[in-house]
Amino acid sequence: MNTAVVIVGAGPAGIATSACLNLHSIPNVVLEKEDCLASLWKKNSYNCLKLHLGKEFCELPHMSFPRHAPNFIPKADFIKYLDDYAEKFCVVPKYQRCVKSAWYDKESMTWRIFAYNTSNGEIEEYSSRFLVVATGENSEGYIPQIPGLDRFQGEVIHSFFYKSGERYNAKRVLVVGSGNSGMEIAFDLAIHGAKSSIVVRSPFHVMTKEQIFLGMKLVKYFPINFVDSLLLALAKFTFGDLSTCGIVRPKDGPLLTKARTARSSVIDVGTVDKIKAGEIKVFGPISSIEEDKVKFMDGKSESFDAIIFATGYRSTANKWLKDENETLDLEGLPKKAFPHQWKGSDGLYCAGFAKRGLAGTSMDAINIANDIKKVFE
Repeated sequence: MNTAVVIVGAGPAGIATSACLNLHSIPNVVLEKEDCLASLWKKNSYNCLKLHLGKEFCELPHMSFPRHAPNFIPKADFIKYLDDYAEKFCVVPKYQRCVKSAWYDKESMTWRIFAYNTSNGEIEEYSSRFLVVATGENSEGYIPQIPGLDRFQGEVIHSFFYKSGERYNAKRVLVVGSGNSGMEIAFDLAIHGAKSSIVVRSPFHVMTKEQIFLGMKLVKYFPINFVDSLLLALAKFTFGDLSTCGIVRPKDGPLLTKARTARSSVIDVGTVDKIKAGEIKVFGPISSIEEDKVKFMDGKSESFDAIIFATGYRSTANKWLKDENETLDLEGLPKKAFPHQWKGSDGLYCAGFAKRGLAGTSMDAINIANDIKKVFE
């Protein structure tokens, strides 16, 4: 099949890019390995999930959330928003197409994409002038290698597969990772009666969603250092000194930390109160695992029935993109830094790799569509 643009991935980045191209009447095909769009949201996100940022920072191009929608959008409402978005802009992905390879043919100056159709077992070939990698940063759950993990006697899962704490009642569960997912899962386990613990390996900021919303508003008008100072004062008033609980803040403020490292602040959903009350234990880095016992680097050890790894995701794009590593690094992320990460060479683009949430995804989609449009003018 020949088309102007092939987009790999039907998550928010893929459907946003397709929508922007459709508005310019540029033919495009979206290939998605799952049987639905936004599969990470629909199939592999825990039930209590909400968007951590205000809705105005989470909109895709050319379509706002309804006025009556809450400022912080729940999972179900966001999924409906994505479905409505795809319908409004006539984005119709080809599902169950798992891309196996894509390479640039210099003679014909086109991209050749080969996808496995999991519904009928056939290999399909697509040819396009432009290729958009929209599989994003969260393609595959990552579990670090820990000595003895393969011999752990209990359950081991990635947060990718976690839904609810209901089935962990009275069980001893260790959550590895203290980002937003890890802290929310630890809280969800605790309120469902699990004996919840969490591993904190590095400093991070804890804020309320209202504080981050305020900071993102103010930073448009005031220097980032001033806004960070205000946010830190508010956080200290709200949470107190968390170092006594095993949580240490970075030297830089929350907004500067995000800008420099792409690491977001943790939005507290009640986890801090559970930690202070002793309902959630905090441990440092793990050294090894023996049967059901986890040993920590500070010499402590404790037995657990399950370990849930909220240790992030990895891109898998470099497994199928054959461009001699010109655009992506060994971790499958663009070599170019923000704000230039969206454009490669030979008509290759990357959407959803800005490490700036849905706002970054929207910027990528608009930039890519406008850049391609220049060729069609």
